[in-house]
Amino acid sequence: MANMSLLHFHSRHSVRRFGTPLSPLRSLLTRASLPFPPEKAQFHKELEAAVNVVERACRLCVDVKKSLLSSQGRILEKNDQTPVTIADFGVQALISLELSRLFPSIPLVAEEDSAFLRSSTADSEEDGSTSLADLVLSAVVDQASDGSKSLTLDSILKAIDRGGKNAFSFDSKPATYWVLDPIDGTRGFLKGNEALYVVGLALVVEGRITLGVMGCPTWKENSLSPKSSYPENGISGSGVIMVAHLGCGTWTRKLSQDVMSNLMISQDGWTRCFVDSCSLVHEARFCIPESQTWDSLPLSVLFSSTVDAESVKDETKILLLPTCCGSLCKYLMVATGRASVFIVRAKVKTVIKVWDHAVGVICVHEAGGQVTDWSGSHLNLATDEAERRVIFPSGGVLVSNGRLNKQLLEIISTNSSVV
Repeated sequence: MANMSLLHFHSRHSVRRFGTPLSPLRSLLTRASLPFPPEKAQFHKELEAAVNVVERACRLCVDVKKSLLSSQGRILEKNDQTPVTIADFGVQALISLELSRLFPSIPLVAEEDSAFLRSSTADSEEDGSTSLADLVLSAVVDQASDGSKSLTLDSILKAIDRGGKNAFSFDSKPATYWVLDPIDGTRGFLKGNEALYVVGLALVVEGRITLGVMGCPTWKENSLSPKSSYPENGISGSGVIMVAHLGCGTWTRKLSQDVMSNLMISQDGWTRCFVDSCSLVHEARFCIPESQTWDSLPLSVLFSSTVDAESVKDETKILLLPTCCGSLCKYLMVATGRASVFIVRAKVKTVIKVWDHAVGVICVHEAGGQVTDWSGSHLNLATDEAERRVIFPSGGVLVSNGRLNKQLLEIISTNSSVV
């Protein structure tokens, strides 16, 4: 059994429901409004469905997180030591169920599989406790669409495995498929109120990312302003949902929590997103993964970094924004103009996965930015012909406002061998 640390759940013999019973307000989520006319978006039906289910997935995350914060939930680690929670499995099951119901012919590439849940079920049967799988089932039922109320544990496990590694195999031909990161920034999710996390969903059609939806429940309203300070993270934030579709731009709107119904519902008021206009490297605002250091990047040969905006006084120092957990949060930062650049160095022992980047790529592109590898080539989602799960970027991934891409690539090319 994988290593697992537990916070005692409310009951050892009954499944706790994470949310309150569904109210008539659920009808508000049956059809998601888009910020542009449907006729302008070739895949508007898929986008509407994606917005709808990502919103409900955000609600699931908020409910589960409240349980964790009140010491009434579980935290566990997979065999690879990456934290994963009831919310990870629940989001993947919820989204898989909805997409398979609406678009049964489109496969799903996602992060989780049910192996650990199945093993936890066997362990729970031995000691009489509530299994992790039953808790996931409860969380999904609370947010499932009206046609999915007869869900069983077996249907939840199968839904999770629909996106698992052994679900299907691609060939070298172009394909249409969904890419899901149930919770990007899980470590942030487990830190309580301290960090951002994202539910990310994208649709790839014949090798092109055609649409993307990101939901970030802890993003605060002032985080959407490029002139505001770094976001004050916390579960009390209004949250945001970001959508992008080829040729239609990138848009955001707030998520708000209805205290009376305990539902998270979308509010009208879409805002078009654009990358910032910075054209000088030393004036740019940078994001890097929390697992990497500035000194490990080629840019460090020419520029030192600081997290204090007031100390950026010459052309040899750049502003490095504090880490905010999860690749997709940093794409959100660039797409909204909060950051100018997000840069990742590929490591020999660390595999870059498609779900950490796919939805972010289209959100940045449609906001006017660029995403390339360190040689300047677009990310090739089909280099992993069998599974479409792994990206093999040359050197790493460079996300920018577009104006800085050429300068940054030149610096990277010149100095990559130095660091």
